[in-house]
Amino acid sequence: MAYASALLRDPARTYREIDLAGRTAVADGPALVQLLYEELIAALRTSAWAAENGRYAVKSERVTRATAILFALEANLDFERGGEVSTVLARLYAGARRRVVEASIGHSGAPFRHVADELDEIAQAWKQARAA
Repeated sequence: MAYASALLRDPARTYREIDLAGRTAVADGPALVQLLYEELIAALRTSAWAAENGRYAVKSERVTRATAILFALEANLDFERGGEVSTVLARLYAGARRRVVEASIGHSGAPFRHVADELDEIAQAWKQARAA
């Protein structure tokens, strides 16, 4: 019954959660990283929209999601095998987290979009590397 109640409150959110759960259930490590990037970029773009449209609860939820994903990406870096790439990515993720938290205080969507665009470049490179 609780599931049905949650579905009625926010069907779109419930659908996203089911979709994400289905995609993660069959994903290997590299596919999970790609999913994290997709979710991160979507959260940042939604934060930008929410900031510009006065949807502060949505912005807060999406900022929380984005920072959690950035922590997860950083926590799973393999510094032994990844070497300098892991170190650079760790700095990138920490810097992105800082900028997202700073942006969360304001009402502009631009900082969120800027971070999303930067991370999208990495996501696209990751996607191409997986396809090769």
